Amino acid sequence: MISISPTYLMYYVPLIISISLVFGATRHEDTQTILSHAFYTARWITTFMAIIFVILLVINWML
Repeated sequence: MISISPTYLMYYVPLIISISLVFGATRHEDTQTILSHAFYTARWITTFMAIIFVILLVINWML
């Protein structure tokens, strides 16, 4: 299994925050709506990435 440094995982937090805020701001003008949409988007992206991680982990475990 390829190991990855935990410092690379620290890039995830600012990246997901910036992506979610920009995505929310391009769709809405109200600050509360932007933050709500950004939280939803961040949760969706995190869930999607977790599912892909689990799939790859199972594939790696099978081989």
